[in-house]
Amino acid sequence: MAVKQLSQLNLASYTSNKTFYPSPNAWEDQVFYFLMLDRFSDGKENKYKDNSGNFVSNGVTPLFTGDQNNATRTPEDAKRWRESGVKYLGGNLKGLTSKVGYLKRLGVTAIWISPIFKQVSFQETYHGYGIQDFLEVNPKFGSSEDLKELVQTAHANGIYVILDIILNHSGNIFTYEADNVNYNGTPYQVKGFNDEKGKPSIPFHKTDPNNPRAWPQENDAIWPVEFQDPSLYTQKGSIRNWDGYPEFLEGDFEDLKDIRHGFGGLDDYAASPALKYLAQAYKYWIAYADIDGFRIDTVKHMDKGATRIFASIIHEFAQSIGKEKFFLVGEITGGRSRAFETLEETGLDAALGIDDIPDKLEYLVKGYRNPRDYFSLFRNSLLVQKESHIWFRDKVVTMFDDHDQVRKGQNKARFCADKDASKVVLNALALNALTLGIPCIYYGTEQAFDGHGDSDRYLREAMFGGEFGSFGTKGVHFFNEENYVYQEISKILEIRRQKKALSRGRQYLRSISGDGVNFGLPQIIGNEIRSVVPWSRILSDQEVVMAINTDYYQPREAWVTIDSELHNEGDFLTCIYSTEKQQEGQRVKIEARNGKAVKITVPTAGCVIYA
Repeated sequence: MAVKQLSQLNLASYTSNKTFYPSPNAWEDQVFYFLMLDRFSDGKENKYKDNSGNFVSNGVTPLFTGDQNNATRTPEDAKRWRESGVKYLGGNLKGLTSKVGYLKRLGVTAIWISPIFKQVSFQETYHGYGIQDFLEVNPKFGSSEDLKELVQTAHANGIYVILDIILNHSGNIFTYEADNVNYNGTPYQVKGFNDEKGKPSIPFHKTDPNNPRAWPQENDAIWPVEFQDPSLYTQKGSIRNWDGYPEFLEGDFEDLKDIRHGFGGLDDYAASPALKYLAQAYKYWIAYADIDGFRIDTVKHMDKGATRIFASIIHEFAQSIGKEKFFLVGEITGGRSRAFETLEETGLDAALGIDDIPDKLEYLVKGYRNPRDYFSLFRNSLLVQKESHIWFRDKVVTMFDDHDQVRKGQNKARFCADKDASKVVLNALALNALTLGIPCIYYGTEQAFDGHGDSDRYLREAMFGGEFGSFGTKGVHFFNEENYVYQEISKILEIRRQKKALSRGRQYLRSISGDGVNFGLPQIIGNEIRSVVPWSRILSDQEVVMAINTDYYQPREAWVTIDSELHNEGDFLTCIYSTEKQQEGQRVKIEARNGKAVKITVPTAGCVIYA
């Protein structure tokens, strides 16, 4: 059992005489992979490649071979499949450890894991956002030793580990007198802390840390014991106006209980004991397991002063043990201006959840957004008061599929849910990987998962053969390294690794021409765009030119503008990647058109890279 009292934590015992895994030189060089631990792997799969690249033949779960809807053939089966999507399915830390090789061969260099900490026992909080014990791993996922083994295995394979953490709230640890109450600006009376069955049978008063005999049982209330203090919680009921001030800061996140972090302005913020306790708990996980970064949930709902203090504490602690660039990425909703303002004011390293990036990326690839709309997201230097858009390269974690799809309301849908979208999902992955920002792949996208429906569950299919598999399946796993999308994005990510311009370079949407005379940016004609969409990344004197084709049914040809000063007329660019393999190695001649330009052909719904 984990330590139950923060005052008993001796961090020096975890840090002295220990060499920690160093931070990367540049986080923008990394490729993230976000997975929900309960949905990823239980370690029982058969016919997948282990971490050394050898086939496992003693597992019990077969590989998916196209037998879609094997779990939904009758109304009763379909109902059972749907209902299983809101329950624990069985993914765990040992299962994830066994798939580190799968991720490495894909090209992943940083794993972002959904929260792993112990949850309230009376709810199916498989997602991990309802913490009951900040110092213990959820037993359904394994043990703290399993976490340490995972991190060691990842590090041995050159992969960093980012834990998803929560500061804003705890799990559903107490019950109001009036039961379910909404925010009205004033505190409510509380019946008591909840016991392991969800009953408010534990007195709602401060527990004496020095009297273990008076402590609740380990599945009751909240742990460590210092958190059993009513003054640490705002107790103001559930948020209903998600943008109303101060409601979005003080209210409960549904039935998750809001934690009081302190008070004051950005420069004179006074941290509450709760904020200090949280910082101590998360320092422990860095020291114990050698974690490389945190993704901080619901930053919008925290005081900026609290976020700044937490970021300072964590960065200083990490630097003291040799992790010079411990990575803190915040989920900051509300648009770019809010996100980048929050970064500057709090000291977080990067933002996640900038709602316009996923939308414009997805629908540009599908042919329903102007390319300029996506590329301009990285060019508004005035907005962020920076001299160059290059600043964006390590300040944004970008993705298009994710676990809640807030931007789509009640019509949840992975990228591949749309008709024929599987034809161009590789283009979406390529666009994400080869444009500014730190790219993040959401688990299953590399296997073309197509989950869709009216709740989050449909975005959280099991990879490993549970009762709620993708494509309406159960009992089959999806760790298929022969999958076309997996193989091709792996090749693209290897090119990204080799060519620093693709992670650190300046970025330009390029003009195109059909006749080599009249040039202009590709744009929507009517209601859609079916065209070559090219862009460049330039680092020093090296330019890499890329293009996708948003036409699902035929190849497209265009003259593409390139940097005039870096190239000489009569020289050549060489195709180093194409979704049409015979195109690789072919050269295109640089001509004096619109400055300088090359004529390229992009395969049907395809992608090319020239250097």
